[in-house]
Amino acid sequence: MTDIAGQAVVVTGANGGLGRQWVAQALERGAAKVYATDVTPGTWDDARVTPLVLDVTREETIDAVVAAASDATILINNAGIALRDPIMTVEDAKLRHVFDVNFFGTVTVTRRLAPVIVANGGGAILNVISLLSWLSLPAAYSAAKAALWSVTNAFRLELAPHGVDLVALHMGYTATPMTEALNVVKNDPADIVRAGLDGIQDGSLEVLADQWSVEVKAALAGPVQDLYPQLSGAAYPFRMVPIAAAPVQ
Repeated sequence: MTDIAGQAVVVTGANGGLGRQWVAQALERGAAKVYATDVTPGTWDDARVTPLVLDVTREETIDAVVAAASDATILINNAGIALRDPIMTVEDAKLRHVFDVNFFGTVTVTRRLAPVIVANGGGAILNVISLLSWLSLPAAYSAAKAALWSVTNAFRLELAPHGVDLVALHMGYTATPMTEALNVVKNDPADIVRAGLDGIQDGSLEVLADQWSVEVKAALAGPVQDLYPQLSGAAYPFRMVPIAAAPVQ
């Protein structure tokens, strides 16, 4: 359980649709400072925001953020990229890149910043994961998110004794640049971020930010056909589009 007020917050992927909401809402809740990191520095009109360059696949930029954010107590791992290619035909380089950003990059940033948070008395880390960690739509992106979900549990177990909470945030369609091409109902990014920050403050270990996430997680306890009815010719569940128009966070 970590109150946002007075904290120093690091946000990765801060220039995106969810990223700007993380920054804005952290400030609304009284954050003392927000390090808004992205591959290019954003423009912010609040003196409490420090824009920093961070490419999660480049060690030198991670080093620079760790050095600058020496007072960090909260980390929001929001950076990520989309990939909709089928697993049988996706190019090896593209597959590796989506893992480099969505999995290995997040792992490296967490491994480097977690000791800083511990040294500052503890706090919280939130990973933006997506319900696609449980549903293979689209395959390569979902595989990377599934790996992120698994490692979030590993980090949680290792960091809990040191006073650091790990919050896993899951959601379906959300209106960000990643989903512009999809003509479907989408979550408001403000609602998703609000749920995530509530989770940090409430001490929640997992936040299911929409009904889609609730339904998909519940289906994990059933047979595989419950998640993938197209295997048996049944109607598609969860009120989500078929695999060809896969949702991404």
